[in-house]
Amino acid sequence: MSELQKGTPPEAPRRLAVFERFLSVWVLACMAVGVALGKAFPGLTSRLSGMEFGRDSHVNIPISILLWLMIYPMMLKVDFAAVGGIARRPRGLMVTLFVNWLVKPFGMALLAWVFMQHVFSSWIDPETARGFTAGLIILAAAPCTAMVFVWSYLTEGDPAYTLVQVAVNDLIMLVVFAPLVMFLCGVAHVVVPTAVLVTSVVVFIVIPLAAGYLTRLALTRSRGLDWFEKSFLPLFHPVMIAALLLTLVLIFAFQAENLTSRWFMVLLIAVPIVIQVYFNSGVTYLLMRALRVEHSVAAPGALIGASNFFELAVAVAIALFGPGSPAALATVVGVLVEVPVMLSICGACNRTRAWYGAPTGRP
Repeated sequence: MSELQKGTPPEAPRRLAVFERFLSVWVLACMAVGVALGKAFPGLTSRLSGMEFGRDSHVNIPISILLWLMIYPMMLKVDFAAVGGIARRPRGLMVTLFVNWLVKPFGMALLAWVFMQHVFSSWIDPETARGFTAGLIILAAAPCTAMVFVWSYLTEGDPAYTLVQVAVNDLIMLVVFAPLVMFLCGVAHVVVPTAVLVTSVVVFIVIPLAAGYLTRLALTRSRGLDWFEKSFLPLFHPVMIAALLLTLVLIFAFQAENLTSRWFMVLLIAVPIVIQVYFNSGVTYLLMRALRVEHSVAAPGALIGASNFFELAVAVAIALFGPGSPAALATVVGVLVEVPVMLSICGACNRTRAWYGAPTGRP
């Protein structure tokens, strides 16, 4: 007799924690607070915006510190030792990498060019359109890391395989992100300062990734993996939340004038982002099914291919073009769009679980 027949209640549907579930609400609240601060205290906002590491570096000191407080804890979660076992189950990873590094960035570059510089050209001046295009390209060129674990949990994904997908993407990002952004922005006629981009990759990827790896290695060896995951990592959750919200408040404060006078731009920016998210997740999900990959790998893979590492994207956009730039605004819109759209994709993956049949154990 099954557990259900014995009267054992079925497992409750998996849900996000309160903060993640209402992330879009918090972002909207930060937007309101930031704009209010920017309009009420323009002198203070200007001084904060002008605090940079060196003259004309565009690397804002307050935002850089806050972004580090977000990115470093994410890197602590990456276990690169798990990468070695993927050779026996490569198909799901290959599909994810194909979508993340070929379909997604090039598709977004095309969508951004079509919508920002042509379809919406009546509402957006050419210079601003190029800034939006650059921000959208940067957003798409950074695959998601932290939130992937949330999406994987909601779709009952294979946690070990999800971790491997994240780890491999982070390793590829070390060498591919900068040249990919430079190439696609060049194609879109956006000038990217090479030195600033390379510096951004070192500051916001290489250093926190190395710091996270060394910290994880030292603490798991001295205190054990169980203590590290259950006692140490949870300490950073409130720090990450506070850093994320404060970062958004500052960015929207720096963007206050643009947002109050050109709020319609946010809606226009959201159009290519939404199209990209649904298209990439659909392509990944269907390719996984065609290759007979297990649902526990296919669903998280589809969500990895659709979501973005918006924390990194915001940091790079600010470093390249400044905190008040159209590029920075475009990356922030990704936060507004991502949570509700990704939750809808989680629901679609769960409703279509039967497409994949019984687990084969060979993804």
